[in-house]
Amino acid sequence: MQNDLITEFLAAVPLPALLVDQTERIIAANPDALTLLGQQITGRHFATILRQPTVLDAIEAALRDKRPHQARMLSNDGAQDTSYDVICRYVNGIGAVNGGAVLISFQDVTHLEQAVQMRRDFVANVSHELRTPLTALMGFIETLRGPARDDAGARDRFLGIMEGEAGRMNRLVGDLLSLNRVETEERVRPKDTVNLTETLEATITSLRPLADDAQVKLSLAAPEDPVFVVGDADQLRQVFTNLIENAIKYGGSGGRVDAVLSASDRDPAVRGPAARVQVIDKGPGIDPVHLPRLTERFYRADNHRSRELGGTGLGLAIVKHIINRHRGRLRVESELGQGSVFTVILPK
Repeated sequence: MQNDLITEFLAAVPLPALLVDQTERIIAANPDALTLLGQQITGRHFATILRQPTVLDAIEAALRDKRPHQARMLSNDGAQDTSYDVICRYVNGIGAVNGGAVLISFQDVTHLEQAVQMRRDFVANVSHELRTPLTALMGFIETLRGPARDDAGARDRFLGIMEGEAGRMNRLVGDLLSLNRVETEERVRPKDTVNLTETLEATITSLRPLADDAQVKLSLAAPEDPVFVVGDADQLRQVFTNLIENAIKYGGSGGRVDAVLSASDRDPAVRGPAARVQVIDKGPGIDPVHLPRLTERFYRADNHRSRELGGTGLGLAIVKHIINRHRGRLRVESELGQGSVFTVILPK
């Protein structure tokens, strides 16, 4: 009767859980624990199953002093490293000769560990991105105060470089603020009606001087009737400005960049009426190995070229969050030597 009650009790625990009594053997485990640790663990000594020293120490201490203990268990689920908080609590009156047992539960904290690591990586990346132009600025300031003090030509050249580095920091800070804003608003879906045709036409007009300087032909193909979606006009303009500007800078060697707008009554990507905007270039393309990570913060397929062209590494991350806010989809297709296609799918 007691064993049946223990089994029912453990099955109701919403975490992987097992019991170890004073014989130091596992006397019961719920289905989640069996999935995590193996199907044949009942009756075995806990040290043969949970081999990590900190976990073993916590269980042994709980059996000895009957007080709560906790440890961290590191594992791997076959796809990624995982982390569990192992929580030990003593239960009187059960187990061998009713001598008591330790209830051991496993709380998955992998997502918390990943969040901490992402924050560390983010701070490290921001520090690196700011330190590089700051170091250059400090070096040129020192030179202008010393050897180049009376050299007008060097002074003008150095001031031009300093202006570029200051602009780079300003763009980075602007993109960081923009990223923070769109992440904050991501769960709040826009409610305004946006004329997507007008938004794209305005974006093309603003970027035409950049395209002309790069000797890139910039075009827009759209239906005769305006296409409307529910959205935030400023944010959608930011999305298309980023994608078209990237296409000009990185794919402009193909000589042309095309924006294509279309609409349908049912798009399988959003399972309903939607508008699609494709930004197509004929440039060198992107190695497929980079495609899954393009929207990560500070990820660059070509670090040197991106910095050379003033990229902050945050543009596509901002695009992703804005499209998520609109409950849309971003698709990227590219092959080396064949150009790239960035497709934005927005529900109507």
